[in-house]
Amino acid sequence: MSSRRKKASTALCKRLSSTLVAGLFLMPSTCSSPAAEASAPATAKTTKTDKTEAARFVSFQHPVMGTKLEVLLPVAPDAAESAQVVFRVFDDIDARMSEWKTTSPLSAVNRKAGSAVPVPTDLRALIKRGLALGKQTDGAFDITWAALWGVWDFKASAPKLPSKEALKAATALIDYRKVNVDDRQGTVRLEKPGMKLGLGGIAKGYALERAAAALRKRGAHDFMLSAGGQVLAGGSKGNRPWKVGIRDPRGGRDDFFALLNVQDASVSTSGDYERFFITDGIRYHHILDPRTGMPTRGVRSATVVAADPTVADALSTAVMVKGVRAGMALLQDAPNVEGILVDEHGELHMTAGIQKQLRLKHLPIGRKASREKRQKN
Repeated sequence: MSSRRKKASTALCKRLSSTLVAGLFLMPSTCSSPAAEASAPATAKTTKTDKTEAARFVSFQHPVMGTKLEVLLPVAPDAAESAQVVFRVFDDIDARMSEWKTTSPLSAVNRKAGSAVPVPTDLRALIKRGLALGKQTDGAFDITWAALWGVWDFKASAPKLPSKEALKAATALIDYRKVNVDDRQGTVRLEKPGMKLGLGGIAKGYALERAAAALRKRGAHDFMLSAGGQVLAGGSKGNRPWKVGIRDPRGGRDDFFALLNVQDASVSTSGDYERFFITDGIRYHHILDPRTGMPTRGVRSATVVAADPTVADALSTAVMVKGVRAGMALLQDAPNVEGILVDEHGELHMTAGIQKQLRLKHLPIGRKASREKRQKN
């Protein structure tokens, strides 16, 4: 390759090689040099991906569910139409399954807690999946967490710790076992007034699942969908797997300690670094333990890889709640699931299967210092 072409190729990779999504970083396979892989985030329109430079992809973006949804598809006459199909799937699910939209059927269930409320079939099905995940995780993932609304305010200019009384009152209303789904009557009932459902922990994964199914129905098999801290990689990019970077929870927004090769799977990361405040040297973040109402402890970030994006979405949260030992046991027992955790000391914990997909770029920040401090003690 000539010097001019090499410089042009490097510039192309730097412009188009990456899209940042919370704890994850999407990276095309062709920009394989370390410099290209470490390039700054950019919003790409098209990118060449394999050695023959025959496959090109185009990116489309859409605001939904309080985040940015990105769709990466092969260049084709119907690519824009396919992206619109994905956008419509997300918009529809957001409109009907968001606890934040007062006009949604889910909000009607919350307003009428204590009474049976008619609910669409697919929403009932997702609620039942949430209840099953609650049972699987022993309540570490609990869709009735929304009773904690208003107890914490992580966006306040001067955030404060809630009172013990407020936490006690809210957590008394959290129990996934007190949600009744009646498919025969087509209703959902929350047993106690004041209870609330929040599907934010699985709605995004479910939307990714339905959007991917819609794309495959249209004949698209190679694509990347990303929203918030979760991606779904369909097929491959060119002739290689998609690359997903995992953010260092104590590094900058573009500091990724590891890369994952991913094909036909979803990757979801939950972490303590997106919304938080620090008081008296203690970090208080937005991932709450539904049993106590307090921010989780022991794990800085949890990344879960699963074929089912709804499962990946839920388990990355559940592992944060359970902590290292119980969280790892959960991942090891779950079928077709892999994961990697960064604990409170910056140490890594991972399932055996993920090691085949993982390339470590550097150790998480603070790992060495934390180890030395513990050894002195």
